[in-house]
Parts: sequence; C-alpha cells; structure tokens
Amino acid sequence: MTSDVYILARNENDFRAIPAEAERIANFNKLGKKETMRLRLLAEELICMLPQLLTYGAGRFWIENEHTAYELHVSLTPDEFVTVDREKLLSVSKSGKNAAAVGILSKICIAVEKMMNDRARATVDTPFDFYDMGMYNYGDYQAWSLMNYRSRVKTGCEQDQAARESLREQWDELEKSIITNLADDVTVGVKGGRVDIAVIKKF
Repeated sequence: MTSDVYILARNENDFRAIPAEAERIANFNKLGKKETMRLRLLAEELICMLPQLLTYGAGRFWIENEHTAYELHVSLTPDEFVTVDREKLLSVSKSGKNAAAVGILSKICIAVEKMMNDRARATVDTPFDFYDMGMYNYGDYQAWSLMNYRSRVKTGCEQDQAARESLREQWDELEKSIITNLADDVTVGVKGGRVDIAVIKKF
C-alpha cells in the first residue's frame, strides 16, 4: 500500500499533514495504539529535518507498507547541487528538542547535504567519521545507513580502550536518540539528481 503523496514546497513550515497521514495509515491497517504512536513519532522526527532540507528545493512525502513493514519516504529534488560549506556541515542545529536526538537528526541532514554534491567526499577535508561509517553499496549506487553507522560505533566500543573512549560520546548520542531507538533503519541515497530518505520500521 502507498499513501497519498504530499508535495513539500521550498521553505515550507507547516507539516501537520505528515504525522496525520502516518496515523491515518496506521488506523487503516489496524495497527495497535502503541504501533500507531511509534509510526507517528517517526513521522514527527522526520519533520524535524525538513526545514533544513527544504532550503535546497521542493520534495515529496509518502508512506509505503507491505504487511507489517513500513517506510516513510522523503524525496528531495534540489534546485541545484550545492557546494558543501565546511562550517555549515560542522554546525549543529538547536531546536529545543532532546539534544541527543537533534545531534542524530543533524547527522542525517549532513549526510544528505554531502550527497547533494558529487564532489563532497573528495573536497571536504574534515573527517566526518559518522558519514564514512554509515556508507554501504546499494545496488549500483552508494547509500548512507543510520544502522550501519550504529553497528560500527558499537563494534568500535567493544574493541580496545582507546576506541571505546573515542566513540563513547557517539554511542551515548545514538542510545538517547528517538529515531535510532524507534526506527529499524534510516537510509539516504542519491540517484539521478534526487535525494531519497527512507525511515524504515517493521512491527
């Protein structure tokens, strides 16, 4: 099943339809109260990233589900591929939400911004370890995965003392993040000039 597709305008700031659509889909599929709330929370976490992402152009939002597997999608078509701004990538937005969750959402936005520039990985000289740790091959193109990143941080924390110390803050951030704890994965990929973000959850 695919939900209605919502057009997201550049610099839009009213996203009430997104959590409402998540709730509608959950009710249509007769999800329980707990599952419905989790799907809505994931939609609300996705909303937190949209103001930053939609500064680059218009997008679309929709939900897909097959049996108990759900995917919340945002497809972003940038007006033009931007040059990556090192200082901007290093900044962390402050929205008043849980600080750890904001950190993870900012990392996802940074992954999107880096992918929007074909030269980003070559031209940005700052080591974004979270970005490299989340990358994987997806068919004929590369994508970034939150769970890949989480898995590699966890593995690093289980290794020698030096690795544990350097990754402790990243692990704490992941452990406290709403989207990390609720979603099975969050993936970011670019294909044909379009950025696709998918929040994946199986109940």
